[in-house]
Amino acid sequence: MDFKIEHTDKASDARAGVITTDHGCIETPVFMPVGTQATVKAVHITELRDDVDAQIILGNTYHLYLRPGQDVLEKAGGLHRFSGWDRPILTDSGGFQVFSLAANRRLSSEGAEFRSHIDGSRHFFSPEKVMDIQRTIGADIIMAFDECCPGDADYDYAKKSLTLTESWLARCVGRFDDTAPRYGYRQSLFPIVQGCVYPELRRQAAENAARTGADGYAIGGLAVGEPVGKMYEMIEIVNRILPRDRPRYLMGVGTPANLLEAVERGVDMFDCIMPTRNGRNGQLFTIDGTMNMRNRKWADDFSPLDENAASFVDTAYSKAYLHHLFKASEILALQIASLHNLAFYRRFMQDMRSHIAAGDFSPWKKRILPKLNERL
Repeated sequence: MDFKIEHTDKASDARAGVITTDHGCIETPVFMPVGTQATVKAVHITELRDDVDAQIILGNTYHLYLRPGQDVLEKAGGLHRFSGWDRPILTDSGGFQVFSLAANRRLSSEGAEFRSHIDGSRHFFSPEKVMDIQRTIGADIIMAFDECCPGDADYDYAKKSLTLTESWLARCVGRFDDTAPRYGYRQSLFPIVQGCVYPELRRQAAENAARTGADGYAIGGLAVGEPVGKMYEMIEIVNRILPRDRPRYLMGVGTPANLLEAVERGVDMFDCIMPTRNGRNGQLFTIDGTMNMRNRKWADDFSPLDENAASFVDTAYSKAYLHHLFKASEILALQIASLHNLAFYRRFMQDMRSHIAAGDFSPWKKRILPKLNERL
């Protein structure tokens, strides 16, 4: 994997670049639609490619391991062939999903034992097994196995958790180096920087991760209950240490305002279920704020979904029509709203890239930030 920085912002740490993988190039900053179970919910691959122009999507090791399982994926020739997606894929290691199963998992130095959320069956993830699973899935970018520490954890727990994550990272790197990709193209391993909200631990984690000489780095354990100001502080601390010439991926974040703040602090890659999950619940994101399409105020508003956008979904459907679909519980409502939000996120990242290149990212950010969280 190659990463080239093309433009930088003089007034901040924002940068625009290109990641090159064997499945294509990715312009950064980039938002990755979440395809947890080999699909982005309610969105067809042709729409992801043609309407959203998604350059990379995300899959999840935990979910794909449980269903359809490694045997099916290997017989299919990997996730690209199984799903029909021929552009880059990134897989999360499953650490966050194991974290979310707190009542049904047990951690040790060897790994994580957990019960399936599907049928209650017992399973065990070691760092080595997680590397093997991700080799089988065949993503272009894979994550090291980690423990996602709660955002409100005390220092002693966070330190113990980081020690576990760092020991697992060493084993992930060893297994990755001792194995080869399954399907004839390269894969890249990203360490995950943990450390909760404690500057000392975040510095330690970033320094340890940087020593691996990896193709890129992920920042995990944020947007999991800590104050948003702490999240931005941790990003700044970590990005002062991580190599400048490698991509930085902030995991599971977030709102348009979060993305804007993180790009200003030097982050290149993002993923979050928010645009599709919130879309399925009737919330649309726009550059002027958010709209709840279930609200009565849209019932006779025949203007396009987004007058600032040129995508098909934004010009073909009116606010009144989408309001009707939600009130009638039509499946098409979920599809249109998800597609709109993903197209907005993609366009929003392109706007950031353009303003970084033009040299006016910081004043542009200052101008639009107050509007992003308004309710229309």
